[in-house]
Parts: sequence; C-alpha cells; structure tokens
Amino acid sequence: MAKRKVDTENRGFQTRWESEYMFTKVAGKPVCLLCGESVAVLKEYNLRRHYETKHADKNKNMDMEQRLQKAEELKRGLKSRQALFKKAKSQGQAAVKASFILAEEIAKSARPFTEGDFIKNCMIKVCDEVCPEKRQLFLNVSLSRNTIAERVDQLSINLKEQLVKKGKDFIAYSLAVDESTDISDIAQLSIFIRGVDSNLSVTEEFLALRPMHGTTTGHDLYEEVSRCVNEMERWEKLVGLTTDGAPAMCGHRSGLVAKIREKMQEENATGELTAYHCIIHQEALCGKALKMEHVMSIITRTVNFIRAKGLNHRQFKFKAFLTELETEHGDLPYHTEVRWLSQGKVLQRCFELCEEICLFLDSKGKDTTQLRDEMFLCEMAFLCDITSHLNAINLQLQGRDRVISDMYSTVKAFKTKLTLWETQMRKENLSHFPSCQTMKEKLSTSAFPSTQLADKIGMLAADFRRRFADFEAQKSRLELLGNPFAVDVESSPPNLQMELIDLQCNDALRAKYAAVGAAEFARFLPGTMPQLRIQAAQTLSMFGSTYLCEQLFSLMNLNKTSHRSRLTAEHLHSILRISSAQSLTPNIDELVEKMGHHQVSPSTSNK
Repeated sequence: MAKRKVDTENRGFQTRWESEYMFTKVAGKPVCLLCGESVAVLKEYNLRRHYETKHADKNKNMDMEQRLQKAEELKRGLKSRQALFKKAKSQGQAAVKASFILAEEIAKSARPFTEGDFIKNCMIKVCDEVCPEKRQLFLNVSLSRNTIAERVDQLSINLKEQLVKKGKDFIAYSLAVDESTDISDIAQLSIFIRGVDSNLSVTEEFLALRPMHGTTTGHDLYEEVSRCVNEMERWEKLVGLTTDGAPAMCGHRSGLVAKIREKMQEENATGELTAYHCIIHQEALCGKALKMEHVMSIITRTVNFIRAKGLNHRQFKFKAFLTELETEHGDLPYHTEVRWLSQGKVLQRCFELCEEICLFLDSKGKDTTQLRDEMFLCEMAFLCDITSHLNAINLQLQGRDRVISDMYSTVKAFKTKLTLWETQMRKENLSHFPSCQTMKEKLSTSAFPSTQLADKIGMLAADFRRRFADFEAQKSRLELLGNPFAVDVESSPPNLQMELIDLQCNDALRAKYAAVGAAEFARFLPGTMPQLRIQAAQTLSMFGSTYLCEQLFSLMNLNKTSHRSRLTAEHLHSILRISSAQSLTPNIDELVEKMGHHQVSPSTSNK
C-alpha cells in the first residue's frame, strides 16, 4: 500500500504554534486549545487558516507573552479534563470488572443469579459505614439478575474459546462421557476432554453438557459427542473414550463407541480408538460378586426402622441404649444404595453397635433372631472388612488429573491383595480382617467359617480379573508410561525398540525418572525420541474413569434444584463450565476491553 505524501514528509509539531495559533498536540493530532477541534493534516497553513478564520478577533490585542500565558493556561485545563475523563473511564472499567468477578463467584458457589442484588445491598450498607465517600463507586457496579446472567455467559464463552485454542495444539486427546437425569427428568450428557500438547502438558477440562429431550440411544449420544469433536476440529487426534459401560455407550454395533470408530475410519484417522469402561464403576460392580445381599438387606431394614421414624430415632439415640450404655460410636447413618461408600459406614457402625441395636429392637417387640445368629454375625463382620478394603481402593481411584497407568497399578495391587487374603483366610489368618478377628474371639459354639469366606474372596478376585480384562490388553502400553526402564525391549513394538534402548542406557534420564516420577518424567523425554513422546502423550491423555462426569452431575444437582428447575440449558451449561474449570481461568481484563462501552448500574443516578 502506497504511503501518503504527508507520511513521507516527516512533519512534526512546532512549539511556537502553541502561542501563535493556540494549538497543541494530542495523541499525534493537532488540537485547538480554544475550541477543541482537531486538524486532519499537520501543516502550518491548516493551523493558521483555522486560527484566523475562527479565533483571530479574540486574541488580536495580546502580545506574545500574554499569548504564551494563555496557551499554558488552556493546556492545563485540557490536561485536567483529560485526567477527569480517564478517571471516569477507569472507574467504569473497574465497575464492570467487579461485576464479572462477582458473577464468577456466584456461579462457582451455585447461587441463583438474583444473589447479585443481595450482594450489592450488603456492599452498600458496608460502604455507608466504612467509606461513605465511595458510595457512588459501589452503586456503579451492576449486579442485577440480567447482568449476572450475561456476565456468566460471557465468562463461559471466554473459557470455551481458550479451550478450543488450546485444543489446536493437542497431539492426542481422549473423552470421558456419562449420562444422568436432572431434577426435571431431562437426560444430560456430560463430556470431558483430556488433551496433551507437544510439550506433554496435560489439560483436563469440561467440554460440554448436552440436554437430551428425546431418546438416549447410541446414535443420539453419538450425534451430541460428534458435534463437540467437530468444534475441536481434531478427529485424527482422538485416541481414547471412557464411558460408564451402559449398552447405549458400548454396544458393538450401534453403541457410541462403535459409531465413533466408524466416524474415525471415515475421517481416515491413523490411530485406533481405545475404549475403556470406567475403572471406579467396574470396581463398584465387583462388590456385587460377593453375593451377600441377604446380609445387607437385613441391616438396611434394621437401620431404616430406627431412622425412618423420628420417635424410634430419638429413643435409640438419647435413651438408655446409647446414653446410659455410654457407647463411643454415636448415631446410626442411613444406608444409601446410590452412594457406595455409605455402605461401609453403615456396616461398620452396625457391627460395633450390634448389641445395643438388638436390645432396642427387643424393647420394640421386634424379632432379633437373625441379628443374634453367629453365622450371620460372621458374614456381617466379613462384609464390613471387605467393604472397607473396597472403599479404600475406590477413594484411591477418585480425583482429578489421575494418570491411567497409576490407576491400573492400584487395581493390579488390589488383585494381588485379594490372592493373599484368600490364602490367609483359608488358614484363619485374619490379620487384615479386624472385624472378623473380633467375631472369631466371640464365638461360643461354632467354628469360624473361614473356608466359605475364602471362597467369597476368590469369587471377588475372579470378577476383578474378568472386568479388568480390557486393561490387561493394554498392559504393555500402561507399563511403558509407568516404568519405561523396566520394559522388555524385544516384546515392545518395533517402532519403539531403538528409542527404548537409547532411553534405558541413558543414566541421566534414569536419574531424572527417579527424581520426578512416572507422570512427570514423560515431559523430559528428549526430542530425539519422537515415537516414545507420542506414545506417552496418547497414554497420558487417557481417562481411567468418568469421575469428572459424576462430579459434574453433583454440581448440576446443586444448581438445578426444585427452586431453580426452570434454569435454562444455556445458563446451566455456562455455570458448570465456570465452576468445573481447573487449568483455565476466565480472562476478565480481555472481556472488559472487548465490551467497548462500560455498563454502569441504573442506580448510578441515585445519589
């Protein structure tokens, strides 16, 4: 593009023009100090013509010194007005920024949008007591319901834009998908993404929550997931999919996994999609293999009898059965079928309070024959101990940023423990079963049923092996990330063998592995080992569970309650994106700049 003549002449503003023509330079342009008009082209002729045409009569009787004084006075006035304008602009920006910050906090705390008005009223009252001269600044902050809703949507869009931008750098990513129903009986499909960039840095974020008002077949699920992947524009980098194992997710022909594999073939994706059934869900299902529902049903019925009626609960808690016996165990919790961990707490408390419970039920005329049966008590003690062990592994598998190789190691260790426990139980070695040990010491006539309980452990171990067979199929890949220095090179894929030899013979990298651990070590793999880096990126991107989806559904239920059942899908989606964000943070300063005009609260005029 050709430069204008004025640009090539390097014209500069001359100081004498301030007194001669009453002009000064503002933001690169000459501005008249008398009327505030600017001249487009910086030429002395233009300034002189403007002055002689519009202002010559006003200053014709002034000498040069007076004109200089007049110019300086006008310049001071101009600077004062500019400072005032900048201050007003700065205060406006601060008010808008404050509304964004509070909107983010309201979203994170699962509060309704109307809380903004309540917060503002509190702010004004505090201001009136602490700094009344600043009252107008607080009034300028707009926190109306509509403003908060708008801010939450803007924050969500900003986070989504950041995620899409980051996604363009992913060299591998995986999805975690799960489905649940909200309080309005609308099926909600939760989708999380876990991506790894070229620096082997992991990003784990909420991708979308899709309401499904009709059916939830595999095709329906695929349409929603496909729409999300299309937004990321990276089908060829998708390497893993973790689901809850439902037929609509894992059906061989029309399930979500099958549909996505077909789509990847259409897109000519080079890699193979690895599908996993959530590790935590699998582990919880393994507990059903014990086939001890008859024990749990009696305990549940007993606890619910005590807890369901207020009178029974008060009498059990405060009368002779707890207070006078001075038991240290406290109250009985409800057993909730949905919450797997609650079963362990109920079992433990019931076993510890078994005698007190029987006394209370006797006083109510209830039959306690089963609760006093020694075989039943042995089974309850065993169920109490084994559930405690299952709960321990469940907690180890939960949490964000879990590396799948570590989760696999946890499951592998538990399977080894099951083998040990089965052997020990057959020998009546109850070192790891404290409740069973206590029960054995109390037995009066019958022998402890160690053989039957050992068989139960064997059934549990067999179910673990069956359910985690798909992880066994990926054993070499997982061990490659977990400990690449212990991997057998000869049995590894040919494209990795040369790099593995270089790695295992590198003492410096071996020392770094020992210092930082498996998960962090991948980032230190040198660029001379590209195949190992790609392999590490693909494994690091894998979800081991749908824990994040389950956690999101808890957030969803906190936000969409019976009091907020009409919360729109768009607003719910925005709230959940903000409250579940981890590595991403809304760029509020950028949002304030983009707004162009700065919204001030309608109450500004209320002095």
